[in-house]
Amino acid sequence: MDEMRAIVVGGGLAGSECACQLADRGVRVRLYEMRPNTSSPAHHTDHLAELVCSNSFKSTRFDSAAGLLKHELEQMGSVLMSCAQRAAVPAGGALAVDRERFCALVEAEVAARPLIEVVREEVTSIPQGPVVIAAGPLCSPTLSQAVHELVGGESLSFFDAAAPIVDASTLDMDVLFRQSRYDEAGRGDYLNAPMNKEEYEAFIEALVGAERVVLKDFETGDLFQACQPAEEVARKGIDAIRFGAMKPVGLSDPRTGRRPWAAVQLRAENEAGTAYNLVGFQTNLTFPEQRRVFRMIPGLEHAEFFRYGVMHRNTFVDAPRVLDGTFRVPGTSVRLAGQITGTEGYTEAIASGLLAALNTYADLIGAPALELPATGALGSLVAYATDPATVDYQPMHVNFGIVPPLEDGRRRSKRDRYAAYAERAERDLTAYLATRGDLGLAQEE
Repeated sequence: MDEMRAIVVGGGLAGSECACQLADRGVRVRLYEMRPNTSSPAHHTDHLAELVCSNSFKSTRFDSAAGLLKHELEQMGSVLMSCAQRAAVPAGGALAVDRERFCALVEAEVAARPLIEVVREEVTSIPQGPVVIAAGPLCSPTLSQAVHELVGGESLSFFDAAAPIVDASTLDMDVLFRQSRYDEAGRGDYLNAPMNKEEYEAFIEALVGAERVVLKDFETGDLFQACQPAEEVARKGIDAIRFGAMKPVGLSDPRTGRRPWAAVQLRAENEAGTAYNLVGFQTNLTFPEQRRVFRMIPGLEHAEFFRYGVMHRNTFVDAPRVLDGTFRVPGTSVRLAGQITGTEGYTEAIASGLLAALNTYADLIGAPALELPATGALGSLVAYATDPATVDYQPMHVNFGIVPPLEDGRRRSKRDRYAAYAERAERDLTAYLATRGDLGLAQEE
């Protein structure tokens, strides 16, 4: 057999996972990454698999869609999920990582595979042969145009935002208190900044009135709902953010022994705990306004910012109309992976890179495509994202709203229903993977 080769464009989460999976199956991979020669509005380094927004991969609970997806990736041998677990920092019931350690682990995995050649240059046209475009939602304008011409149909876009990161040494620990909500799944993984009613209302007034970078009033469809700027949430009503990112439920201020009126939570960014992320405070405010407004938060009066929040435009394709069930552009040997497909989230990006690798490998060896059960977290997301009946396509995380209903028709509580979804998903995926030894997925007894 001739040597198997493939090209992967983009060294983010999807591209790095894809390259590792292909190399592990004997495919020689050329992995293109345009940084550091060309950067994007959201990147800060030239590292592979840089996390440009939060450092959280979300819940680890098996009976949550996010936790189930992690479990499925572990079953399928994901390289990057292993890196994330090794780079974990305390985050209650979520998997959050030390960004620098995570990138270092991913780069070590790539470097350990001699079949991967990393090429640091921008790709401006679609390469020939088996290729996976995993250039992310911020791929260069020339490549984005080439993808648009290849897929036809419409390329869509939305605004995404990231939260600021502050220096832990500049926080007032006499005001902040360490506690996880309800003390579940790990005590004290978050710092909490409590506010009384007067402090909260003054903060909201300043947040809503602050100067923004992108000077427009956003319509709902403009914004990715999971990353709405905090000021946009606050504009919906005085208590809107108090029932969201600033909800005080499950918290007790040790200074008063009572639940605060509102609270800002801060999550560790690294293993050393020297940097903290303002949870839920992705923003479109100018940098001077971020300093002014966020220093109104009790305990952050003298906060220094390692990174300010940023907002940028992301582009994705109308996947249900331009991609097949394996995220391949019909009639070509080109697949898309990652957020450019409209599947949104870090873990989802890793998953799409894994799927792209497995289906590219299937093509190379003449095997049937990987068709995951639609009852699973990943299988249901792929089914939704490639179903021509899906209308008004928008970026989508895994969630139990898109899985098929349970067959027995029994009435269950939400928690019991989600547990049943997860158990069914694990059973169906395990049975399917046992049939795919050709792709190296059959589990050892």
